[in-house]
Amino acid sequence: QVQLVESGGGLVQAGGSLRLSCAASGRSFSAYAMGWFRQAPGKEREFVAVIGRNSGTTYYPDSVKGRFTISRDNAKNTVYLQMNSLKPEDTAVYYCAARGGIGVVTLVRGFDYWGQGTQVTVSS
Repeated sequence: QVQLVESGGGLVQAGGSLRLSCAASGRSFSAYAMGWFRQAPGKEREFVAVIGRNSGTTYYPDSVKGRFTISRDNAKNTVYLQMNSLKPEDTAVYYCAARGGIGVVTLVRGFDYWGQGTQVTVSS
């Protein structure tokens, strides 16, 4: 079992930056690939970033590539999402997720544990 708690969300102007954090507790953090997803009102949850167990693999969708960076610190049981050049369309609740299976995936159903989410609002 893994418990995930996100923090760092808030209100920012377009062009600004935020760094989200996700603190994990429970079983060995380094055994999990970690991902970030987001969900805007009325929309499905969508993939934002994923990082492999040892930080060697990362993937991003085109919508955030070059602006967002995922990283992890296994010693601190924490995964981060640095978000730069934010746009109003980035407004959503952002969720951290952990995957216990083999490999790195980008699908919601590929992740086993989820945090409660943190709101990010980007004003124009």
